[in-house]
Amino acid sequence: MIELPVITKTEPAGLNRPGSSTRKPEWLRVKLPTGPEYRNVRQVVDEYKLHTICQSGNCPNMGECWGAGTATFMILGNVCTRSCTFCAVATGRPNEYDADEPRRVAEAIKIMGVKHAVITSVNRDELKDRGAEIWYDTVRLTKELSPSTTIETLIPDTKGNWPALERMISAGQEVVSHNMETVERLYRPVRPQAKYSRSLEQIQRTKAFGKRTKTGIMLGLGETQEEVFKVMDDLVENGLDILTLGQYLQPTKMHHEVIEWIHPDTFAMYKEEGEKRGIKYVEAGPLVRSSYHAERHVHV
Repeated sequence: MIELPVITKTEPAGLNRPGSSTRKPEWLRVKLPTGPEYRNVRQVVDEYKLHTICQSGNCPNMGECWGAGTATFMILGNVCTRSCTFCAVATGRPNEYDADEPRRVAEAIKIMGVKHAVITSVNRDELKDRGAEIWYDTVRLTKELSPSTTIETLIPDTKGNWPALERMISAGQEVVSHNMETVERLYRPVRPQAKYSRSLEQIQRTKAFGKRTKTGIMLGLGETQEEVFKVMDDLVENGLDILTLGQYLQPTKMHHEVIEWIHPDTFAMYKEEGEKRGIKYVEAGPLVRSSYHAERHVHV
């Protein structure tokens, strides 16, 4: 059991506050992406004109994951209809989606020899089906071309369009993830076009459909420890299997500021608490992102 200072409900949950300094602590330093495997993945992504959340989201693990020959593909373009204050993906009015994209993604995954593929997308609120048909075709074609490849789909909020949700998750993927991102109190400033209760319901419906369920939360946005525990309890109640917890990193000065740097010991405590509360597997650490070590989450 890790001993940590007692933190009240009104205090932030971390141990290190940035204050006026934006300098990252030692534990957040990462190596620049290099190596032949990294270059190979980048070449395939560029050749097939694909988008990855690794690039669009400025993920700190891109070097590690691409160096291992894996990548998280982002379908339905790289312009999102939402204006979340934490996200580096461009916001605006997307172009019409590319109907050939599922084939290109599936072929790239086959060429790369990916054993476990993660597929995500921007929000496409302007589409009646929220992009569900493209989701379905991408997973279906990937399974056809690479039958031994397991798949996690990190899907957006369908805004209560439950037939669209069912279509998105019915093509044979093993894991379905939908990120809560933060605690309920911070939804309005962090993800104003989303609803905490609706995301919980989406996870619950995904579980009822028979899928392994997963979500991710960022820490350091100003949440309290008790609020993090409350999210965990709500997730258990709605059938969550896997939770990832990572440090929020501010993409630009225009985005939500980092309120605190969460110490690795605090992440270790949250992992223990989450599993104690009934979540089957918790991946927690400063550099953890939704798809980090995703291959481990298929059989937990």
